[in-house]
Amino acid sequence: MRLASTHATVQRIWTVRLRPQTGGPALTCPRCAHSPVLPAASARSAALTHLARHARADTLPGHLRTCQCRTRGCHWHPRHRGCAGPVLLALTCDRSGRTWRLADACAACAAAMSHTAVVPPTLLATGPVRPTPSTSRSARTTPPFGPAEQQRVREMLTYLATALPRFSSPAARLLALQCALRADHHGQIRLPHGFLRGMRLHGRAELWLELEHPGWLHRPRRRCSPIQAQLLDAAVLHQAPGRTARIRAAQWALHPAPLAVSPALPSALRLTALALAAHSTAEAGGGELEALTRQCGQPPQQLEDLLDQLVRARLVTTWHHHHDSDEVRWELPAHSPPSEGVTQEAGG
Repeated sequence: MRLASTHATVQRIWTVRLRPQTGGPALTCPRCAHSPVLPAASARSAALTHLARHARADTLPGHLRTCQCRTRGCHWHPRHRGCAGPVLLALTCDRSGRTWRLADACAACAAAMSHTAVVPPTLLATGPVRPTPSTSRSARTTPPFGPAEQQRVREMLTYLATALPRFSSPAARLLALQCALRADHHGQIRLPHGFLRGMRLHGRAELWLELEHPGWLHRPRRRCSPIQAQLLDAAVLHQAPGRTARIRAAQWALHPAPLAVSPALPSALRLTALALAAHSTAEAGGGELEALTRQCGQPPQQLEDLLDQLVRARLVTTWHHHHDSDEVRWELPAHSPPSEGVTQEAGG
């Protein structure tokens, strides 16, 4: 005899649309009655904020979450071998940038969807997480780099691949990563001028404009030291764990072992090396080509050229694209040498 389930099926799909109209786009949501008119510059951030609020309000225990893509006949992606893996939260944007969908999907379906990024659970915490005194003492004795920092950077690169416009430059993505990881629980960012000089990003006002234009952050026009900004992306305001752990991840991103990445490298190479380090062990690594291209903000052909440049810089020993699985694999030297002498082939 088949027992009836005691839990009603919960639909965990949220969709918002930005409808162009006079005065600015209107945000429409099937679950909400009002359709606010938004400034064009902040419409993208408002859409992500609206989806994040629905996801936080409609929380569900992990064992009750199901692949919403599968329940709809898997029409959100090309055919693949079937549902598999844990249920994740997938953020999808259509090509026009006007329709955004946040939904539960299994790992296999999420990987098969185009223009999709997996939203880490740490980005949907229900409130700010403040470290306790015991946590702070533990942080002082914890090595600054490790698998936790590597995973946190990998998750943030995945999220930023969708949260930022596709045309965002590699330098702007590197800056956004540091801002997202170093922001306090109010979303406020303070970056010393010396820190930006070390990243070779000091005086690059155009990078801040790149992040301001889609409404991802706001930077006051007054001159101040350190440089200050305010995050507007609600999905990164209440991250877990606390700020101490996130700053360790931000530090790892500056020196992403096992790759010895020099700040003198062009931004495109630094971002590619960081993405590879986030998917590597001590001697090798691998990842899906589509995921790497989104994290690096590069088309496949340009990414392959950047990988070749990393080989010439002796940061990567060799790499290969497995076309049957669409996976890129690479090997790393035993001791990645410094690469100060690499010429500026890739540009910022």
